[in-house]
Amino acid sequence: MTAPRPESLLAIDREMARQHADALASFEQNREVAARAAASLKRTGRLLMLGMGGSHAVARAVEPYYRALGVDAVSLPMSEQLTAPLMTEGRTVFVTSQSGESAEVVRWFKETGGAPDTFGLTLEAGSFLGKAAPALVAAGGSELAFAATRSLTLTFALHLAVLAALGADPAPALAVLAAPETPDTSAALSALKNVRTVVTSGRGLQGVAEAIALGFTELSRRPCFSHEGGQLRHGPMEMLSPEIGAVLFRGKDPTSPLVASMGAEIVATGAPVIVFDASGDAPVPGAVTVAVKPASGMAAVFALLPAAQTLMVAFAAERVENAGTPVRSNKITRSE
Repeated sequence: MTAPRPESLLAIDREMARQHADALASFEQNREVAARAAASLKRTGRLLMLGMGGSHAVARAVEPYYRALGVDAVSLPMSEQLTAPLMTEGRTVFVTSQSGESAEVVRWFKETGGAPDTFGLTLEAGSFLGKAAPALVAAGGSELAFAATRSLTLTFALHLAVLAALGADPAPALAVLAAPETPDTSAALSALKNVRTVVTSGRGLQGVAEAIALGFTELSRRPCFSHEGGQLRHGPMEMLSPEIGAVLFRGKDPTSPLVASMGAEIVATGAPVIVFDASGDAPVPGAVTVAVKPASGMAAVFALLPAAQTLMVAFAAERVENAGTPVRSNKITRSE
């Protein structure tokens, strides 16, 4: 008999089921604050994004999209900003905390008083962050399940609102949210059946790879981690073997051939390779491809993220009896 799905995973299922609708609502409901944030960015030309965990991974993912619009964007973990701060003078600052209550965020505001051009991104309007700065607030309230899924998608939607206010065309990304694809990930799950751990990697989609690696680790309790594609080539390829699974992310952009060539080299090591692919290019021979319609930028993020989330949850469910129930962490990290 098949064991019943634990409530912890059912909670994640519920979050994921509503993430597309909530993301569309988040985009529409935050136009006014997004316009204010965009006006600040046009004035300063510089963006510092601060957050922890999944919030930092989202910031890493959107850095290139702000840079493409002429904004000098950089992201740092808030913990690093507290110990070795970048100057905030002359910068627009985005502080992201899905709960709005992360210990580092609270401490930063209390120690610095914030910065003149600071904006929050959160799921909770009534949270510390929601009250500490003008905030873009995602629709639907807090994420209840452990490990970020819906909260990642909604935070991307908040950034999409700002990018649109800066002049980017949001239509391709909104179209993906309005009609999401559900590619089959069963072959990918089967390919990872005998691995001890997973490394994720991307080029233009490296921030998405980092977010998924975090989710793999939190849910499976395995030390899964992420290396940007170029960084993976500079030494860490030594770890690859049939016991290490590689999960790659590929969009329709100039980095697609780089992801493909590295994927082929990883296949040659005997490591199982999964490619979440929105490039529209030829599949990597020997890899398991999870393909969606060709997409780039934020559209590729929204197209690939839910499929990767599905694999990450299934991977954990095969390995941990109570996957999704934290034993060493809390949903809201209130201590440093």
